[in-house]
Amino acid sequence: MSKILVIAEHLGGKLNSSTARAVSAAAAVKPEAIDVLVLADKVDAIAAEAASIGGVSRVLTVARAENAHPLAAVLAPQIAKVAAGYSHVFAPSTTFGKDVLPRVAALLGVAQVSDVMSVEGTHAFKRPIYAGNAIITVEADPNATLVATIRTASWPAAATGASSAPIEAVNVDVALAAHTRFVELQSGKSDRPDLQSANKVVSGGRGVGSKENFEVIFKFADKIGAAVGASRAAVDAGYVPSDLQVGQTGKIIAPELYMAIGISGAIQHLTGIKDAGTIVAINKDGEAPIFEIADIGLVGDLFKIILELEQALG
Repeated sequence: MSKILVIAEHLGGKLNSSTARAVSAAAAVKPEAIDVLVLADKVDAIAAEAASIGGVSRVLTVARAENAHPLAAVLAPQIAKVAAGYSHVFAPSTTFGKDVLPRVAALLGVAQVSDVMSVEGTHAFKRPIYAGNAIITVEADPNATLVATIRTASWPAAATGASSAPIEAVNVDVALAAHTRFVELQSGKSDRPDLQSANKVVSGGRGVGSKENFEVIFKFADKIGAAVGASRAAVDAGYVPSDLQVGQTGKIIAPELYMAIGISGAIQHLTGIKDAGTIVAINKDGEAPIFEIADIGLVGDLFKIILELEQALG
């Protein structure tokens, strides 16, 4: 029987919702057990959140001062040590997972399966290729530990609060890298919803025209309680910082509502929003590729249309 270890992603003492999505993917394998591994300097609050995720058998904690910051060179050796005895090791396909898990796979001497979208069997999965234009089924060696990142946009978060799994402290006796040190973490602070977990997202593209004009996007997003995103073209033009970028080289998201304003719809951008529930496109070019996948399309001047939408919302 399969036994899966899910690596918890957290920041600032709080569990990221991507962990519950990775648990959903693990549950689809129908394993004998799903354990969540929490590595931090202070694990109690994070472990308690992980223990409340439905389907979790145990929460394992490794509390070390070195784990205060998510350094892959420090975390990977500990994860590889704990992974002994598990058939699968899963982590979210976020910046965190993409950083840590390849090192884990290398330490275990196995190949990694990336961006798992669906489970076809205990060692068979579907994942996107060619910027999401094609989906392939991959099969991993059933005789080796399977290391995989989970495409969080393709999985719902497992329910929380219905259960409380036991929490066990683990002593990991492994040498840690001394050549890597934490300098600082720079991240934008906002009262708006988190881009990767928001139910509503309003994104602007090159068509917005300037950094100053992008305030229209921020204002409209605040009015409807949405997170703000952007196309790569808008980021490259300096309208907004790179942490708002949506797409193949940015964030892969799956909100219930996605509004693409002044975005033409390059394939790299569409890759990041394919799993969105309802896509609304606003663009003055009626032939823009974004309209091919949009559920609702509005052709016209974006500033005029946004003003009319704001007036309609009251």
